[in-house]
Amino acid sequence: MNKHTIGIIMNGVTGRMGTNQHLVRSILAIRKQGGVKVSDNETIWPEPLLIGRNENKLRALAEAHGGLKWSTDLAAALANSEYTVYFDAQTTNRRVEAVKQAIAAGKHIYCEKPTAENSSDAMELHRLAEAAGIKHGVVQDKLWLPGLMKLKRMIDSGFFGEILSVRGEFGYWVFTGHHEPAQRPSWNYRKADGGGIIIDMLCHWRYVVDNLFGEIKQLTCLGANHMKQRVDEQGKAYDADSDDAAYATFVTERGIICQFNSSWCTRVNRDELFEMHVDGTLGSAVCGLRNAKVQAAPATPRAVWNPDIPSPIAYRDGWLEAPDYMEFDNAFKAQWELFLRHVALDEPFRWSLKEAAKGVQLAELGLQSWQERRWLDVPELK
Repeated sequence: MNKHTIGIIMNGVTGRMGTNQHLVRSILAIRKQGGVKVSDNETIWPEPLLIGRNENKLRALAEAHGGLKWSTDLAAALANSEYTVYFDAQTTNRRVEAVKQAIAAGKHIYCEKPTAENSSDAMELHRLAEAAGIKHGVVQDKLWLPGLMKLKRMIDSGFFGEILSVRGEFGYWVFTGHHEPAQRPSWNYRKADGGGIIIDMLCHWRYVVDNLFGEIKQLTCLGANHMKQRVDEQGKAYDADSDDAAYATFVTERGIICQFNSSWCTRVNRDELFEMHVDGTLGSAVCGLRNAKVQAAPATPRAVWNPDIPSPIAYRDGWLEAPDYMEFDNAFKAQWELFLRHVALDEPFRWSLKEAAKGVQLAELGLQSWQERRWLDVPELK
């Protein structure tokens, strides 16, 4: 068996996302299945080294998963030639410095988004990686969610005809911590720590819209700081001064209007925490994280406005579930496997640090639009 062993420095995986999605459901799941299968006699095997600042958390995490290697010394890890990939899942305000160190050490880069707090720093990471001749990529996990993959299949098949508009709803009620423990880390709600839903979620909406509906060319965004005080992990009240909701509209190069609401201050009344409603001349679809429902033009009911009587149409009954056309894997794991193939086999991987910078740019413009209360063009990043 030809086994490509790839050592991965995993920095910041003691956090919720880093532990659950990247370590357990991606890297350890790949190891459990025997690696990334290339052929009957060739595999790619990831070998993780956990890096962080909290020795107790690292030790506990490593021991909980079979005695993984760990260290608090990033410099020593970067100097170790056995580890050729650097992965970063730290808080955003720590990412640029660490990724620069990894690039200087000649490591291939794969990291969470946003890659920086501003597009200038994000593009600098891209340029440094290109100049160093290393492979690099950013996590854009939602593209591999079952619901969005079904939607992409419908778009490619021509199901919608001309796509007219998209409405995206994302979010849920994040408890403030006063009566119920918060489900998200407190740094998310402090500006000084890189918090804010605009920098968090507009990075996602950039790659979702760009890949499905065409590149975003214009936007307007209104942010809000709805909840002014929250309680942190130590039970202490703090000023939550970052935006916790964002109401954005994008126009793509194809003239498709995309409205996306993102909020940590909304109670959910939909089937999934994220849903998109896509309308086209020949059909419509509502897709979530996993499921998708469709209604074709011939099945569209004749709606008539009459608020004086109960609706004679059960509108939800006129939609059909889109079938599972394949067995879907974890979205993070699916992209990890593609990146590992990119490193080991030099296969194409187009989700680069420049794509990451585009997401940061959109968030930056979203904040500017909110501040200036106006539409903005989205220029090409160079």
